[in-house]
Amino acid sequence: MDWLGSAAPVVTPVFAALGVIGGAFFSYWQARRRGDTDERIAAVQARATADATEGQTYVEAMKTVTEGFSSLLDQQRGMLDQQKVLLDQERTMHAQTVERVGLLEAGQLELTREVRQLQEEQRKDRRWKAAALDYIRDLRDLVTRALGRPAPEPPEEIAADIIGTELR
Repeated sequence: MDWLGSAAPVVTPVFAALGVIGGAFFSYWQARRRGDTDERIAAVQARATADATEGQTYVEAMKTVTEGFSSLLDQQRGMLDQQKVLLDQERTMHAQTVERVGLLEAGQLELTREVRQLQEEQRKDRRWKAAALDYIRDLRDLVTRALGRPAPEPPEEIAADIIGTELR
């Protein structure tokens, strides 16, 4: 063991150098490990941030799409309500038109009946007028033959009819 004591001045610096190198290696290894760990943490954080951002973007996109569809549905509901109102108005107008047509048809039937009645009255009046004119003519002829003088002039209202028929 004496040789160990004499080798101490040589072994001590070697072990010290080995200790420094070992310490430097462990320090380097620890720094590298920390760097790798920090790098992995930074990558994971970057990925998590990217995923969170992507997720937030997806959520915002879904909100926008949902709001768009909701707005579209509201517009379609509004249009549907408006179409219902227009349909109700059209039905009301149709019912009014049907009622007016019914009234017009009833009025037309009444007018047709009145026209027929007036035509019948005209036929009666024509027959009466023809019979009256024949009767007046016969009376005028009778007065002319019986009295031997011309019959008196007819009134202005019927003169054209009586004179017109005598000329025939």
